[in-house]
Amino acid sequence: MIYLESFRLASERDETNYFFGCQKLDMTCYTNNIYPFKIFPFKHMERLDFSPITLLYGGNGSGKSTVLNIIAQKLNLRRISPYNRTPFFDDYLDYCYAELFRDKLPPDGSCIITSDDVFDFMLSLRGLNQGVDRAREELFEEWDELRKNRDGFQMRSLADLEELQLRNEARTKTRSEFTARRIPQNLKGQSNGENAYGYFAEKIRGNALYLLDEPENSLSAQRQMELAQFLEDSARFYGCQFIISTHSPFLLAMKGARIYDLDTSPVETRKWTELSNVRLYHDFFEAHRHDFS
Repeated sequence: MIYLESFRLASERDETNYFFGCQKLDMTCYTNNIYPFKIFPFKHMERLDFSPITLLYGGNGSGKSTVLNIIAQKLNLRRISPYNRTPFFDDYLDYCYAELFRDKLPPDGSCIITSDDVFDFMLSLRGLNQGVDRAREELFEEWDELRKNRDGFQMRSLADLEELQLRNEARTKTRSEFTARRIPQNLKGQSNGENAYGYFAEKIRGNALYLLDEPENSLSAQRQMELAQFLEDSARFYGCQFIISTHSPFLLAMKGARIYDLDTSPVETRKWTELSNVRLYHDFFEAHRHDFS
């Protein structure tokens, strides 16, 4: 399914006209950062046409993440993590144009997912587990104290009933049983890569537009291959459209994907086997072919 058919960025003429009439440039505090202007004109990348899976490839600073942020803000897509936003950002968006299927906005659930979102999610899991671990240690200590002093307690009123029940439970239950009833189980047992993959599997549902910023981060080669298959299936069978910035050869090799090489000027579409990063992998393994025999 295609929800976003094409997207037009500000042209070189647009940017020139803007700066000739821009009053903000008189404000010296802004002159050092006019992002996202002055990034794309020399790339001659005024229009992007999209497939069910479109990949933005390029080195650091090529602008692939910026393209995703521009599209996300122009379409008002849901997002979690903040992005690099300057006083010029909204002005830039005024020059952009999105061509949507039947002029309809992307479906509910459409969103941008960044590597920061995934990283923050993993940090939250780690923090939750650390909190559970601390609570468990405190309950272990409480159980030990209750067991040590179990014969010195006398119930004098109904106010002491809860304390009596607690001591009886400590006497009749093992430390693990006593603790398990009072705190949740840890969310451990999965690696960062497994949690990251699970994040995408949970967030990506059917029939929506998804912008993914370097989703391969934190994923092993095997998990990247699994993610590529998941994305292919989601686009083919579940009505999803993806626009993805990536360096991963496993994602770049997805069947039927349209790939824009942002390292070229003008920007053009390429086969994944023609990309410089992929060629580096190829040449490296060719040079070490004898090590595999």
